[in-house]
Parts: sequence; C-alpha cells; structure tokens
Amino acid sequence: MHETSLGGSIRDYLTGEETPNTTYEEMRQALAKLMVEERGYPKDRLRPKVGVSFEIDGGNFCRVVDLVVEDESGRPLLAVLFCSGIPGTYTRETLASARLLPDGPVPLALATDTMDAVLLSVPDGKELGTGMDALPRWEDLPALAQGRDTSPLSEDRAQRERRILYAYSEMLSSCCESTCCPLPGR
Repeated sequence: MHETSLGGSIRDYLTGEETPNTTYEEMRQALAKLMVEERGYPKDRLRPKVGVSFEIDGGNFCRVVDLVVEDESGRPLLAVLFCSGIPGTYTRETLASARLLPDGPVPLALATDTMDAVLLSVPDGKELGTGMDALPRWEDLPALAQGRDTSPLSEDRAQRERRILYAYSEMLSSCCESTCCPLPGR
C-alpha cells in the first residue's frame, strides 16, 4: 500500500502543528504517543519525518524515517520506520535508511507496524529483538546504543546503501513525497 493523502490535516502529537493527513499518519502519531507515554521518551528528543534524500543515476529520491530519537546533545540514537507489512521484511530498507540518515549512521533502528517490531543494530545489521517489547525504554536506549560504530560510511559503501534503499523505496517517490519528503525542484 502506498501512502496517500486523505485530505485535510491532523495535529502532530510531538509538535502540536497541523500535518497533512495521510494513510500512514495516524500510525506515526500512535508510535510517537506510545514512545512518550509508555516508554518514557521525552517529546523534545523525537524528530518526526526526517527525510533521507539521495541521488541515483541523476534522479533525486527520498525515504522518510518516521521518527528519529536523539540524545541530549542532538546525536541520533534510534531511527524508527513504520512499515505497512510484516516488520521483518523491512529490515534491509530500515538499515539502509538508518545508515544514510542525516547526521548518521544511527546506532539502532526499529521497523514496526505498531503491532510488531524488529530492533536492529545498524552497524552490523544484527537483530536485537522482536515484538513491541523490542522497542527500548528511554532510560535503556543510551546504554544499548553505546559502543556501536557510527563512523561515516565510505563513499562506496554509501552508494551501495543508496542503491539498496532505491530498490526498496523507489515506488514511494511518486506517491508520497509531496506530503512527506518534498525534493528540491519538484
């Protein structure tokens, strides 16, 4: 299923601002609310809809990371991607997004449909946990992220990750970039 506009807008749980209402927006809002109210994440440490923009073969593309969790210094610790299917089938796309994230790579990533989840170690791609209990509590996140290599990718490695992300998410470029991740010149 593609993310499409439903018309109108809804109030963003984190920012309080109006945001376009799409087929996935209620899920994003539910994720943010769960993270704040049940897992103890401070609202000001969650950034919604962070675009991972990249160029492949002269074309511009973008994948939206639904939520990025930052530590007190603004360093990203966790990338959360909502998926519209079985979370385990989105692990490679989630890893590529987390590795290419602005200010990344991020140490940890979570793919979730809000009923199930897969927590991943971004540097090595290892699965750290499954189920919604895999979403770490705020107080556990820094220790879980600590020691994971977040060195910038080589250009060759970054290009391979861009190709992987392109292969998984190219179909999104035409259906939701105007509401989620507008690209320059479009």
